[in-house]
Amino acid sequence: MARERVVRMSVELPLWRALAGYRVLTMLYAILLIPLNPDKFERPWVAYVFLAFLGVWTLATLPFVRNAASCTRPFLAADLTIAVTGIMLTPLADFQAQQTDGPTLPSIWTAGSVLAFAIKGGWRWAGLASSLVAVANMVERGDPTGDTFHNVLLVWVASIAIGYVVEVARASERTLARALEIEAATRERERLARDIHDGVLQVLAMVQRRGNAIGGEAAELGRMAGEQEIALRTLVSSGLVPASRASEDVTQGAIVRSVEDDEDDAARPGDAYAGDADRDLRSLLAPRTGARVTLSEPGAPVLLPAAAAAELAAAVGAALDNVERHAGDGARAWILVEDWPDEVIVTVRDDGPGIPEGRLAQAEGEGRLGVALSIRGRLRDLGGTAELISVPGQGTEVELKVPRQAGAAGGKDRS
Repeated sequence: MARERVVRMSVELPLWRALAGYRVLTMLYAILLIPLNPDKFERPWVAYVFLAFLGVWTLATLPFVRNAASCTRPFLAADLTIAVTGIMLTPLADFQAQQTDGPTLPSIWTAGSVLAFAIKGGWRWAGLASSLVAVANMVERGDPTGDTFHNVLLVWVASIAIGYVVEVARASERTLARALEIEAATRERERLARDIHDGVLQVLAMVQRRGNAIGGEAAELGRMAGEQEIALRTLVSSGLVPASRASEDVTQGAIVRSVEDDEDDAARPGDAYAGDADRDLRSLLAPRTGARVTLSEPGAPVLLPAAAAAELAAAVGAALDNVERHAGDGARAWILVEDWPDEVIVTVRDDGPGIPEGRLAQAEGEGRLGVALSIRGRLRDLGGTAELISVPGQGTEVELKVPRQAGAAGGKDRS
């Protein structure tokens, strides 16, 4: 199974794209002010020269507003300098600019320069840039009016607010990325723990039991294997299975079955099942049948992606092994396979004595993670669910549900 990758999403990218579009549109708007007001400028050549430079600058610097890394401090300083210069040149091109509240030469393009500061550096940078623009507007007007104060305050508040939102978004993005990394790492640890449970722990338990039965030097070897099994179980269970997990498995009038997994988990998903081809689940479950295990299956193949089929068969194998170890020598088990269009359901039921309440939590606390990892963990990784219900004296039932993945074959409409 390949290691999960954490996909990072940038909440800033749409803001940079919007800023680039805003700069181009406002540049065009500022340039169009001259032909729309041909008699306004006493020195139109000043306006033409500045706006021509503004157009070239805006188009040439579009790569600088692609992302935070491209938007360097020298670019921000130069961009703000051009905006302030355009504001201060307005009275030179329009003698009446100081007596009216008309637009400056860069007009609303100036706000794009301030917004670049906000997206790049947050509300503090936005406050600095908007303050410099505000001072330039006050000086350009000479005798500022109420509308001038209103426009300056609007830009100042809006830019600081946007800068603050950007900072919050960045913090949220970092938190989400960290959470995704932790989740991916936890799933990988659980997968490794399942593999250890299916292999190493089973072998150590078998060596301990056989060694104690043989006696002599083999008994000492069995004792050492037992110590290593306990140490490894403690290591595997540490931080993986909270002791309170059992509380989520208690249903109305029913008690979740607790099982201790010791040895010989025969159904392990291996590399032989790797690949994209579909596999018939029935062929993986058939070897588990016997004198005390009955398999009821559809007449048609139950096809699942190979990896999903192997994991589901391994979970069924873990459930059957627990029946063999804990339900008694004469206990029987039944496997029911249901093939539905949207999911595959496998139910494992036995006629054992059931188990006391709270035993599952105790087993998980002792590091016996057959249910937690070999069954629930596998189904969770497949996007499915595992429900275990046990009533004392009436046996135990394990229901495993696996949704069909996109492109998976199989599944007949039974409606």
